[in-house]
Amino acid sequence: MIINIPISNNEVLELRELVGWSRREKVYPTLFERCNFWAGVRDENNKLIAFGCGMGLKHGYMEDIIVHPEYQGQGIGVELIKELLRESERFGLGIVTVTYEENKTNFYKKCGFTIGSGGVWQSYKKKAKGRNSVARIVLFLYVKDQIIE
Repeated sequence: MIINIPISNNEVLELRELVGWSRREKVYPTLFERCNFWAGVRDENNKLIAFGCGMGLKHGYMEDIIVHPEYQGQGIGVELIKELLRESERFGLGIVTVTYEENKTNFYKKCGFTIGSGGVWQSYKKKAKGRNSVARIVLFLYVKDQIIE
């Protein structure tokens, strides 16, 4: 796993599609430009099998945490998140949030997140394919068991 590995826009789009998400073709490469850091994992054939990115100044956010379906359940996602959190700390982020589907709660707890109060505001009304009625939860990472203001 390498922070800020070279990744082509199409690789992330294909990975998003493999997990049932919309490709969001208009978002890339803008996401790479706005992210402070990202991490990826490649298989033995150099194919991207996991991706995640982070951004922020004092408080941060992780986005597009994706593991190829054939590689899920092997600990790759946990290691990806932990690497992104280490990079978040190096970058000076005191709080990191992530939104996720409700059925992923235990996964994010395993990664060190705790459920916190918060809200999500969404400026667009178009719902992502396959996520029309899925509850979303915001988690906060409390660095060293403290909320840093």
